[in-house]
Amino acid sequence: MRLSVSTLVALLPFYLELVSAQGPSGSGKTTRYWDCCKPSCGWPKKSNNGQVQTCSKNDQPLNDQGNTRSGCDSGGSAYMCSGQGPWALNETLAYGWAAVNLAGSNEAAWCCACYELTFTSGPISGKKMIVQATNTGGDLGNNHFDLAIPGGGVGLFNACTNQYGAPSNGWGERYGGIRSRSECDSFPAALKAGCYWRFDWFQGADNPSVTFKQVACPAAITAKSGCTRNRDVIDQTPTGPREVPTWTPTP
Repeated sequence: MRLSVSTLVALLPFYLELVSAQGPSGSGKTTRYWDCCKPSCGWPKKSNNGQVQTCSKNDQPLNDQGNTRSGCDSGGSAYMCSGQGPWALNETLAYGWAAVNLAGSNEAAWCCACYELTFTSGPISGKKMIVQATNTGGDLGNNHFDLAIPGGGVGLFNACTNQYGAPSNGWGERYGGIRSRSECDSFPAALKAGCYWRFDWFQGADNPSVTFKQVACPAAITAKSGCTRNRDVIDQTPTGPREVPTWTPTP
């Protein structure tokens, strides 16, 4: 069947809407960090609906509408919540959070949005991880996902010393963090599971490359972060159950 030019022109707006409704996608890179600072998307009006939950020095949720100064700033007392660390659902799928920078986009568009990452290099090639953007890295390149992993290195900023008594440059190296699973044993109890995840499900991968696409956030992620976007380029209604099982490797 051949469509007339007038019919094709009439259908063009619907086609463009379908394409835009897919959201950002492409190829990218990953790094890792855990600086304990209040995430950038924890401030008011960073997303199109609310902000990421932050916590006190004692890791208790703050009811402050996002207005408390970051623990990385002088006199600040808002920190990243320990519950916003990665976990595995099965051997090939994990959930978590990340600092994000996407080419041609901005913080208002990615704060609290979720992205499905498919790893394309290293020992976890083929595995998938859905991350919610909770932070923005001033030192990140384009299409860059800085995965929030306890013990992954504090990077530019460090509130972990103030919050948990970590060494002055955080645990391990300032960029890259610790090097072995056994180093997780001495971590604060609330951060151990996320630290072990790096060496179990993530198999100690070192900054693997990814392909990515925007997806609706799983409800299990938004239940922990407290942030759900209103509809924009895609339907942002959280999907699936609010609680999902955690996979751990067989000893």
